[in-house]
Amino acid sequence: MAYNHGVADDIRARIANHAGLTEKEMFGGIAFMVNGNMAVGVSGEELMVRVGKDAHDEAEARIGARIFDLSARPMRGWIVVAPEGFATDSDLEAWIDQGVAFAESLPPKK
Repeated sequence: MAYNHGVADDIRARIANHAGLTEKEMFGGIAFMVNGNMAVGVSGEELMVRVGKDAHDEAEARIGARIFDLSARPMRGWIVVAPEGFATDSDLEAWIDQGVAFAESLPPKK
């Protein structure tokens, strides 16, 4: 699986103690799931963040962000972020926190 392991390690270090955290290979990368819902992940060199439909437009307007379009159907509420969009620790932290907060707002999956 081709994804930036350094970025995955940074995500893991930030949320490793989350009680509902699991990891799953998906979208050609790795996804970090909170209570069974995808929060954030890494595919290639890019970050994948689930932000929800209500926060989509604001998230997509941020530097390096675009709609999640890794499949034939772009997915509103999901954002892909190029490396320039999470070049600083605070930018990466903000994306991770947003993805985790959205995943926590959803009912747990079994």
